Amino acid sequence: MPGARVKLLSMKDAVASMVCDGDVVAIEGFTHLICFAAGHEIIRQKKKDLTLARLTPDLVYDQMIQAGAARKLVFSWAGNPGVGSLHAFRRAVEAKPPALELEEYSHFGMVARFCAGAANLPFWPLRDYAGTDIPKANPRIKTVACPYTGETLATVPALRPDVAFIHAQRADRDGDTQAWGLLGVQKEAAFASKRVVVVVEELVDEAVIRSDPNRTLIPGLQVDAVVVEPWGAHPSYAQGYYDRDNDFYAAWDEIARDEASFKRYLDEFVYGVRDRAEYMRKNAGLAERLKAKPRVCAGVDYGY
Repeated sequence: MPGARVKLLSMKDAVASMVCDGDVVAIEGFTHLICFAAGHEIIRQKKKDLTLARLTPDLVYDQMIQAGAARKLVFSWAGNPGVGSLHAFRRAVEAKPPALELEEYSHFGMVARFCAGAANLPFWPLRDYAGTDIPKANPRIKTVACPYTGETLATVPALRPDVAFIHAQRADRDGDTQAWGLLGVQKEAAFASKRVVVVVEELVDEAVIRSDPNRTLIPGLQVDAVVVEPWGAHPSYAQGYYDRDNDFYAAWDEIARDEASFKRYLDEFVYGVRDRAEYMRKNAGLAERLKAKPRVCAGVDYGY
């Protein structure tokens, strides 16, 4: 269509144009479809003073914290899934004075914040915090009297990130994005955010998207940029494309415990590469080891 805005960008250009110092940034995904490629490019471009928001910050945010990109973390759980602590995160929090500001919620508290942002509401009510100490640590969690029952409910404020990076299996040039497998709050984060970058394993024709419309998680009207970045979620996984690199998560614990070895990793695999393709070349044999075996879903007849 003449005059239509081109959404297809490189990761370098997407980060340069969409992420500003001081922004609230969400890189979502629940063990699955976590966009490490976006985090690495943000580090390479030396973005700083970011507020990082995510239900479950794991290795990608640990790397961004170590690199000095983060000023604040808004979250509900932090760790190396199935392994242990995030060591850069711990060092930053335990420093005197702390080098990282924290704003903590429950899992559903974070979901509710994204839902409020997506619905353009100022807050979201929930029953989550009865009997917990989280409100004592976070004054942004407040209460309201239900206008129908008089019941006292907890509330959390809307979360509207400046930019969200959402990894998915495929999209078309307009940004109509399809994802399958384990999902978190990618849809809610996309609708809550001011700018949305979808990062996909594969760019497909609009006809592919239209052939299976129920798989479309994020419509193109919500998307500002489309980045095609195969293996962009490694060491997390993309269902149907490659498996989770469990060996990496286990090995990371030792790497991250020591600041010198953490720095060596960043120097070699983040600062030391130009893009994800070069990252993959430095990880020889990775694609062969983790490539997913096919398990094709039966087709659906959308007869008319």
